Amino acid sequence: MAGRKTIGQQAASEYSAKDLAVLEGLDAVRKRPGMYIGTTDSMGLMHCLWEIIDNSVDEALAGACDHIIVTLHADGSIEVADNGRGIPVDIEPKTKLSGVEVVLTRLHAGAKFGESSYNATGGLHGVGSSVVNALSSRLDVEVDRDGHTYRMEFRQGHPGVYTDADPELPSPSSPFKKTRKNRPTELRVVGDVPAGRTGTRIRYWSDPEIFNDNAEFDYQMLIDRVRQTSFLVPGLRIDVVDENVPEKEPADSGAGNDAATETAVPAKSDDETGSEQTAPADGTPSQEPDPLGGRNAHPRVQEFLHEGGTVDFVDFLSHGEPVSDVWHITGAREYREETQQVNENGDLRTAEVTRTCDVDIALRWTSDYDTIIRSFVNVVETPDGGMHVDGFLNALVKQARKAIENNARKYKISLKDPKQRIERDDVTAGLVAVVTVRIAEPQFQGQTKDVLGTAQVKPIVSRLTNEQFGEMISGKKRGFKTQSEQVLDKIAGGMRARVRARKAKEVTRRKNALESASMPAKLSDCLPGNDDIAELFIVEGDSALGTAKAARNSLFQALLPIRGKILNVRKASLTQMLNNAECSAIIQVIGAGSGREFDISQARYNKVIMMTDADVDGAHIRILLLTLFYRYMRQLIENGRVYAAVPPLHRIALTGSHKGEFVYTYSETELRGKLADLDAKRIGYDPDVQRYKGLGEMDADQLADTTMDPRSRLLRRIRMEDAEKAAGVFDLLMGDEVPPRRQYIIDNADAFDRTQIDA
Repeated sequence: MAGRKTIGQQAASEYSAKDLAVLEGLDAVRKRPGMYIGTTDSMGLMHCLWEIIDNSVDEALAGACDHIIVTLHADGSIEVADNGRGIPVDIEPKTKLSGVEVVLTRLHAGAKFGESSYNATGGLHGVGSSVVNALSSRLDVEVDRDGHTYRMEFRQGHPGVYTDADPELPSPSSPFKKTRKNRPTELRVVGDVPAGRTGTRIRYWSDPEIFNDNAEFDYQMLIDRVRQTSFLVPGLRIDVVDENVPEKEPADSGAGNDAATETAVPAKSDDETGSEQTAPADGTPSQEPDPLGGRNAHPRVQEFLHEGGTVDFVDFLSHGEPVSDVWHITGAREYREETQQVNENGDLRTAEVTRTCDVDIALRWTSDYDTIIRSFVNVVETPDGGMHVDGFLNALVKQARKAIENNARKYKISLKDPKQRIERDDVTAGLVAVVTVRIAEPQFQGQTKDVLGTAQVKPIVSRLTNEQFGEMISGKKRGFKTQSEQVLDKIAGGMRARVRARKAKEVTRRKNALESASMPAKLSDCLPGNDDIAELFIVEGDSALGTAKAARNSLFQALLPIRGKILNVRKASLTQMLNNAECSAIIQVIGAGSGREFDISQARYNKVIMMTDADVDGAHIRILLLTLFYRYMRQLIENGRVYAAVPPLHRIALTGSHKGEFVYTYSETELRGKLADLDAKRIGYDPDVQRYKGLGEMDADQLADTTMDPRSRLLRRIRMEDAEKAAGVFDLLMGDEVPPRRQYIIDNADAFDRTQIDA
């Protein structure tokens, strides 16, 4: 035994420095692309484009650029050109490389780490351009500076020279001579330009070795992002050119002109919301395959220029009748912050610096009850808010509450009744706002930049909102008296409705399994006495809830909103399930108990209807709800009392003698068949078919006609013909054991048919 090594000793003796891999330069990016762009699917593909566009936008934020052109070439490459200052072409002292090569081949290198070139930027990591270069099969860059045009080329991040058979048709497959290691590549001067002309042009081909086969370019996502940027940077013109679309469309193609210009607040169709397009439910393409998406479905050139900034943006986002004009809050304040700075020797040091926070907020109230708040730091969207949104909302509620309490008699509220205190939901109902701040080196919570964490921003935004909004809502500012009265009347009315609804629920609350507890405040119940026909709609999100309230028949239809995906109860304990707010609310509202104590005769509703969006997330939410019903309220499924609503995917507006009539379809296949049928019958229709991306996009009449009215809706009843088989499927798909689920997906992937989802 003395001469025998243990397993640990043997492993240690076989593990030495030769086993260590050292990835140099951009090789680490190609080895682990997900660390830099998140995923290698469609979102990663689009992320690369954002990195290049954001560099040009940063030039605009610095006041050095007013025109960006994004070109989608027919060969699948993408080019971004700007008239900014141009990437520096001189030699960087530390690396002895040209500025162009440093920016495109070195991680964490760029002017955004210094203090003189950029005061506010979208990207701070200094990895954007170099990462895109590493993940491209080819990247070409041209820089106009000092009266010359300089050019460099790269293959998978490595500098070199391509020999194209036709310089007008560059290709990643052309012969390439790689520059020898550690030998600087000199920029080639390929032309002359006027001395005052500057700018940068980057064209790249995404590397198919990196991105998976399902990665697709999303044209609509690009347009939404470009439009958003044009709002946030007033005076910046952005052109999108799709060379896949012919320069001149045939007169009968229905594609319209080959160019479209958006220079003011655009007229919005019902289906234009700026959100990401979702895939068709049946998996069929909406048109011929096209690597850049939407061939001939959009103009060849689209131009975006908005001088009104956030004011135009709020006008664009607004739905419903306006209760007020767009109000504008602007200003700047300084704050102190400790930060790490690079000194003249290239070393980091801690220093306290003075920063400036520029605040730009636009807001208005509409007759709707949905709340739309879009927030940004520089040009980066922060969908989950952060310090700037917290400061804005705190001041907004404070000033609105103060204005109403100062006129309590006028707005019929009692200051002695604590239930009549104005709450945030009362103030934000129908609010449309865009909250933007510009600061140097913003601190985000997490790598996704969803939440702004720079604490000093909150009091600055709060102070400016208190000062300026306070004058507006109190009517002290000239021209705001009538509007402020309308806004305050809406807020006070919302508060009174909330109090009345709460009282009504307490008075009319029916017997339920949790008899000692009141119904959840978010339940919009139906009138009592209709248990034999009562329906409970479980609604995905507050946006759809607002429309559903107006669409329902309150005599027998109740609404319970849930916030996204509920707990997967198959993996959770009973205690965890009961402690989950969404799960416990559903059990409480249905009122028949749970588990062994479930008594279907005590159920307060005859039907339980899951009403979710017709997309992948909606399907996931339905699965999670069904898991809850199957595990804790199985009798509902066994007795056929659980349903899935079937909202339409498209709305076709008829024209001519049928004007005012609409046809709804529920899949891409049905849409194509219906359009062909209308063409055959020579029935005219608007070629701009509305594509619903969520229930919140429908107005009340549309939602009632298609999804809620028993006379015209379509429901799918959830059945359980074989309980034992169903239990096995639920255990497999929703259980703790991952390997069997993974193997099941692999074995059945080829046989998967999207058209059978919910069939």
